[in-house]
Amino acid sequence: MARMTGGEALVKQLHREGVRVVFGLPGVQLYGVLAALREEPSIRFVVTRHEQATSYMADGYARAGGTFGTALVVPGPGLLNAMAGLSTAYAASSPVLMVSGQVPKAQIGRNVGVLHEVNDQLAAIAPVTKWRKRVLEVGEVARAAHEAVEQLRTGRPRPVEIEMPPETMEEEGEVGLLEPSAATRAAAPKADIDRAAAMLLEAKSPVVFAGGGVHPSGAHDVLAAVAEYLQAGVIESAEGKGAVSDANDLSLGAAMWPQSALKRHFESADVILVVGSRLALAGPKPEQQVIQLDVDPDEIGRNHKKTFGLVGDARATLAELLERLRAGAPPRASRKAEREALRAQVAATMTQEPNTSILRSLRAGTPEDAIVIAGMTQIGYYSRPYWPVYGPRTFLTSSYSGNLGYEYPTALGAKVACPRRAVVAICGDGGFLYNAQELATAVLHKINVVAVVFNDGAYGNVARDLDEAWGGSYAAALHNPDFMKLAEAYGVAGLRAKSPTEVGGLVSDAIQLDRPALIEVPVGRMARPPFFAPLRAPAKYER
Repeated sequence: MARMTGGEALVKQLHREGVRVVFGLPGVQLYGVLAALREEPSIRFVVTRHEQATSYMADGYARAGGTFGTALVVPGPGLLNAMAGLSTAYAASSPVLMVSGQVPKAQIGRNVGVLHEVNDQLAAIAPVTKWRKRVLEVGEVARAAHEAVEQLRTGRPRPVEIEMPPETMEEEGEVGLLEPSAATRAAAPKADIDRAAAMLLEAKSPVVFAGGGVHPSGAHDVLAAVAEYLQAGVIESAEGKGAVSDANDLSLGAAMWPQSALKRHFESADVILVVGSRLALAGPKPEQQVIQLDVDPDEIGRNHKKTFGLVGDARATLAELLERLRAGAPPRASRKAEREALRAQVAATMTQEPNTSILRSLRAGTPEDAIVIAGMTQIGYYSRPYWPVYGPRTFLTSSYSGNLGYEYPTALGAKVACPRRAVVAICGDGGFLYNAQELATAVLHKINVVAVVFNDGAYGNVARDLDEAWGGSYAAALHNPDFMKLAEAYGVAGLRAKSPTEVGGLVSDAIQLDRPALIEVPVGRMARPPFFAPLRAPAKYER
């Protein structure tokens, strides 16, 4: 036991748990923690210009780095601002630790209107956190921090939150620090693995469907080994891209929508091994047998009735499954030629212009191991099925949360986690301006992300949809700044493409500058991606 403030207890315990970076925005209810961070030189404090960026950066740090990210904000409006990033992290099953202040102890729950008060703050953030705790006593701080990390490292990795009033951060008390979390994630029960192996060995045409849950477990190599043994191609969700490298013929990619060649292949499988996905959009036929491997028992069978569940860590379970398969039958004859023919069919669907030429240029100018954040914009959407991914955790999306503006701060967090890797954010003009102020954060902290901003002067998807199906565009036009002058004002390298297909060369140039960069790519309205669901507007708006 040692005597220290609650802020010191928090920082020292988090350091023991492996925290080396905190993304935050200082404020009056956080001084006890900020003072402790100031005295802990081995934890880097990255200060942002908006609370929204703190959680996005922590999410990018977690997903790109294969660890958990940590953020710090004031209570009330600070935490509510940060909820946008928590929403993305929750959707993407990303482990983010949010540390929030609170109002003074005596005022909690009274709803009297003190500074930053949100009555029942824990309830407010419940929909975007898997666990949350209010800590009122100094002696409870270290254990709460330890428990938070245990929650991040066990079960489904989703955001957690700790909140403390200023007195708890500032007062001294006797504190016993704990040994760091050594949480392990177990494999599914052996009997279930045996049954799953038997089903796969009996299958004539199995397929693997890989979701985002492959990445936090680090199951990439063993997933590829299982697929190779079964000679089953691996289809991926957008979040699962990189589960198997697209340089490997086992990877069939993510270009799956109704009537696509990949969807037909998926529907022809007699057994589908689903790893780390809730299977919300893939939609197997009712009669197809699914084996669903997920660390979250609540996801088993959620979206498909004929499902056999394997509840456990993906890597540990696949390793045991591989042993059973090898013991049960010899490796199957190669089906590489079939997979290559299917890959060629999928590649042949990449024809929509100018999207295809832009994406090819962008991929050619981006290193294979670069981390790419696919924003909520036309090229971001187009990249989901068509961007080749060659390594784990190198393609990040906002998952089903679909947050406009998440991409740039998420990219900053990814770059902090992986400073030696190029990081490129694919942005639209509308979304980029949600968090354009974080250019200042990039310059201050020397976070050398390349932001590619496709500028069509509109919320382009909305404008096109309203024009095509709702009788005309409305409220979608934008007045944008001169992006080159904006870059200059922040001290960022600014580059403007003369034509959209110059983007790849400019990205390559910007990476070589080794400083924060903004590339503007002027574009016109882009066609509706062919894989988007058809629009259905009321008959009164039909032309």
